[in-house]
Amino acid sequence: MHVAEIRHQNPKANSEKAGTGMNKYTVVCALLASTNSILLGYDIGVMSGAVLYIKENLKITSTQVEILVGTLNVFSLFGSLASGKTSDYIGRRYTIVLAACTFLVGALLMGLATSYLFLMAGRAVAGIGVGYALMIAPVYTAELSPAMRRGFLTSLPEVFITFGLLVGYVVNYALSGLPPNINWRLMLGLSAVPAVGIGLGVIAMPESPRWLVMKGKLSEAKQVLIRTSASEEEAQLRLEEISKAALALPPSTGPLTTHEDGQGAWKELLVHPSKPIRRMLIAAIGINFFMQASGNDAVVYYCPEVFKAAGIHNKKQLFVVNVIMGLAKMSFVFLSASYLDRFGRRPLLLLGCGGMVISLAGLGLGSKFLEHSSTKPTWAIALCILAVCADVSFFSIGLGPVTWVYSSEIFPMRLRAQGSSLAISVNRLVSGVVSMTFLTISNMITFGGMFFVLAGIMVVGTVFFYFFLPETKGKTLEEMGALFEDRDTSIANRVRELREM
Repeated sequence: MHVAEIRHQNPKANSEKAGTGMNKYTVVCALLASTNSILLGYDIGVMSGAVLYIKENLKITSTQVEILVGTLNVFSLFGSLASGKTSDYIGRRYTIVLAACTFLVGALLMGLATSYLFLMAGRAVAGIGVGYALMIAPVYTAELSPAMRRGFLTSLPEVFITFGLLVGYVVNYALSGLPPNINWRLMLGLSAVPAVGIGLGVIAMPESPRWLVMKGKLSEAKQVLIRTSASEEEAQLRLEEISKAALALPPSTGPLTTHEDGQGAWKELLVHPSKPIRRMLIAAIGINFFMQASGNDAVVYYCPEVFKAAGIHNKKQLFVVNVIMGLAKMSFVFLSASYLDRFGRRPLLLLGCGGMVISLAGLGLGSKFLEHSSTKPTWAIALCILAVCADVSFFSIGLGPVTWVYSSEIFPMRLRAQGSSLAISVNRLVSGVVSMTFLTISNMITFGGMFFVLAGIMVVGTVFFYFFLPETKGKTLEEMGALFEDRDTSIANRVRELREM
């Protein structure tokens, strides 16, 4: 389909805003792509309980526990970095398959592990698969979705991370009665099951229409857009916008040049970025940095350790607390995803971060009281449990879903894969560092002190989000560049708003 053939349409019509209904085929594809994220969620959830038995069965130290937990996050950094180039080369769809297959190998290695080093190798391989999955799921969904539903659909990865987390907690509880040399291997090995399902499910998914346009496959892109749009007219208009953004030329000119095909994108991002691109990078890297610097993953990984210090020592009781926390997290992430396209990214992000500051401060206060009390009063333990549930719930309202949405939608098409992979690589690096140092730092300054530090970090993060992240609700992917053109004026306006309050 040539652009000239569809220019008789109203040029003021916004193609992606035309269809506000939820296209069922798009939803199914987004769900299938997002199921990749179950892999990370399940690992976080199941590892929080499995590590108690691994430490007992393999006779490892707390430092070795930190390294074991953090290894998956560190190696996911390599998967995230490689995913941009890989997805530009083989396509978004087959990158999802690659992520699932890599994690499958890692899961089998973990389930069959006979030693600490064997287990480390399995987590390293699984980590690479997680890195691929975390980048590709939101990017694929963003490129497939209409603007008016993109917030909900691209936040589905966080919904599935949380669902995987809850499944991991339930598996911990269900298998906790087995011998310690068997239960943790089953807990980790069972993660191979969703990996197989994801690999098979991709068969029903189309390729990203924007990737097809980048490769010059206009007729295939048109067919995908027809299936994911409210009408054929909308599909034609979406194709026109995507083609203009990709080439600034009629789509009949064929495949993109070398630069647009992915090579040279890193140079444009890091060596000679324009002001809008630099602002996009700051926003994407910043939100991914604070997502993990908030300590959410570490709080979830080491929640049993935190509650053991608070006075709960029975493993079954610890797992029950985890399940309660998982249910709270699941409920709020789905609620947030449902309202992202109604209220916007910024309000939910700022609300979530403000709530995390209060929750972490409350957790720090409760932990400090328990540290200096020999009686372990029930009210202080209840405060800690409530504060942990509130912390993960507010994370699920703001940083959890909004990070994936924002990282996948703000970059221009030619830089989207590399830009997203760079931002998510920062995410995984910070997650690895926090996971590998959380217990060590907590032993030095106590759990209470650690939670006060995390509360302070979230204060800084909230200020950063207020000044540097513009609202993207309702904008097409091709309109994002305009939001970052003159950010200096927007920051000055926000400073003025604060002075007038």
